[in-house]
Amino acid sequence: MKWNDDLEHFPYPFKGSVYRYSNNSIPMNTPISIEITPDYKDEMLLKRNLLTHHPERCYQSLSHTTTGQWEIVNLVIDQLVTYYPQHFSVEKKDAEWTFHNKIFDETHKFTFQDERTLPCEPLAFISHHVQEDLLFMMQRDGDLYLDAGQLCFPANWSLAFNLGMKFKSIHHPIPGFKEEGMDDRILQFLMRLEAGNPWERKNWSLMAGDRLDTSLETFDKWGKLRKQVTRENAGELVHLRVEVQKLFRLPRTNSILFTIHTHLLSLEKLASNHEWLKQFYDILSELPAHILEYKGISLYRDEVLNFLNHRLKGGKVR
Repeated sequence: MKWNDDLEHFPYPFKGSVYRYSNNSIPMNTPISIEITPDYKDEMLLKRNLLTHHPERCYQSLSHTTTGQWEIVNLVIDQLVTYYPQHFSVEKKDAEWTFHNKIFDETHKFTFQDERTLPCEPLAFISHHVQEDLLFMMQRDGDLYLDAGQLCFPANWSLAFNLGMKFKSIHHPIPGFKEEGMDDRILQFLMRLEAGNPWERKNWSLMAGDRLDTSLETFDKWGKLRKQVTRENAGELVHLRVEVQKLFRLPRTNSILFTIHTHLLSLEKLASNHEWLKQFYDILSELPAHILEYKGISLYRDEVLNFLNHRLKGGKVR
């Protein structure tokens, strides 16, 4: 069984039986931006392949982000060796660092803050060692800008398109985001983030298939599955997709590191937990049309509801 399909460890996102967009961020108990799961090798091989063969859609940066990129390298490596010492270690002799990834049996020697000693930009380098997507937002002129990022597992958006955009512009397509004043409230929340006090939230969607790379650029490969969902195949084909998103204020550059760890759970697995099954059925039954449309669920919502209702009545898929 894949960790991603493991009920015990799945980051189930719902609290009640009604869902609406909100800033559901909470303070983190353990201030760690990354998580190593048993799927590490499989996901890292996929991620490294995407970064190698599709760099234009998976990695973008602006030239003024180098200092912040090194700050992210420092933060992430320190957390890897602190929380996962069995898998990672680092030796530091002044600016000379030797980083060990024991899972892949790799050793990297470099001079901290000297990009010439790395095979790629600092943010791209550390991206090759963590399952999370890493986004770097810089604060200036009273606003936040997406100025660099590594994005291999996006939920239907494009890093190349959004690079350099302000926070509000990036989130403009979300229905009601501006009209209900959420854009101002969440922006001000982010601007008030303090170093040493990170926050996290969960974002969810449904998807037909189990593909992690659901970028806008690859929609032709995964979008068509939405038309193939039936009550009979929904349990295996459709997955609840949850992003665990973490927000860290970087003290040196006063910027924000935004990490995204994506998890998938088949509806068949979800349905084996009766409480989750009933709650998700209620949420999906009541979900407004504009949210269904934005999340890409409209085409197959009824088929999923038929599957969930069938399971609630004790039915099994033949």
